[in-house]
Amino acid sequence: MTSSTAEINLELQPETRVAVIDVSKRVFAQHGDLLAPFCKLLYCSFHTTAGYLEQSLCARINHSRESVEALVQSTQRLFPAGAPYRHDQMHLRSELSEAQKLVEPQNADSHLKFISLGLENCVTYDNRPGLPVFFIDLDGVYRGTHRLRQTTIVGFNEAEEVVDLHLNVPMSNHAIDSINLKDPRLGIIEQLNELLAQYEIRKGKIVLSLEPGEQHAGLTVNEYETLLMKHDLAEVLHNPLRFMAEKGFNLLRDPMAIRSKAKNYVKYDLVQFVNEVIDALGLNESLVERVIDRIAAASASRRLRMKRSVTLLVNNPDDESPGSAVLGTYQSPILVQWHKAEDQARRLNVRLVRFE
Repeated sequence: MTSSTAEINLELQPETRVAVIDVSKRVFAQHGDLLAPFCKLLYCSFHTTAGYLEQSLCARINHSRESVEALVQSTQRLFPAGAPYRHDQMHLRSELSEAQKLVEPQNADSHLKFISLGLENCVTYDNRPGLPVFFIDLDGVYRGTHRLRQTTIVGFNEAEEVVDLHLNVPMSNHAIDSINLKDPRLGIIEQLNELLAQYEIRKGKIVLSLEPGEQHAGLTVNEYETLLMKHDLAEVLHNPLRFMAEKGFNLLRDPMAIRSKAKNYVKYDLVQFVNEVIDALGLNESLVERVIDRIAAASASRRLRMKRSVTLLVNNPDDESPGSAVLGTYQSPILVQWHKAEDQARRLNVRLVRFE
């Protein structure tokens, strides 16, 4: 801890698989007014199925737990548990030992919900004491075991941009592709950690953003598991109703018939999904028929709330050590595209920010 920042580490244990936990209430109960002097708070989750919503969206729904829960619940229809996700077919998971396959959670639906909801591993909030800040866990209980979750909150008053640079990320020639930006063969994280040490940034954040000209692409922080990213996510980008229909009716065998079959056979669930989102966001306009058409033919950026930028916490173990990018065990920043990139590369803007 330094005089210009404060850091709190919380351990959370959700009571249900899907849990909405008020972190600000926990902070006050355990640490009192420690964060009160700071105008900005960065909240960081180290899990790929648990994170935070942007403060602007929470303000739009009046920081209501009920609205957050309704918004989360609405994704259950798009990504139901038990649908035929490749990620959950353990016999295909060659990276796992036989013993690991027995205990590995079948949670592809939670990963896809995380991306669909636009949950983030790191968010920065204006410090508004008394208002809730929700940690949203989509996979908090598995086979009766309640998981332990970790979240870090850093209070600061000023954020100084120290480095601004541009990176080219090579992409394949496939229209739909995902790239693990933590892959050591790219060397991106290693390069950023070297710059953090060079500029003596001990606490702060790294912001990775797509350049304005980069279209048909998005960023997320999640688990880069091949079956999840190369198959399940790719199938959703091809067809946003894929798992809704497969779980409920097992009908979508002809991809060319997706729109008509979605209307004829998935209409009830889709209407419920749309209405739940409308209710959760406090909207009044009746959008059902129009949204059914749009979802069936929407761009990938509408199917999943893919972000144009992601944030990584920069932290250090003590006041003297250089800071480095902090990621959970299974977290990776991931670049996703749903159309071919020009010259088989995407351009990223990278900002290194020091907290003061």
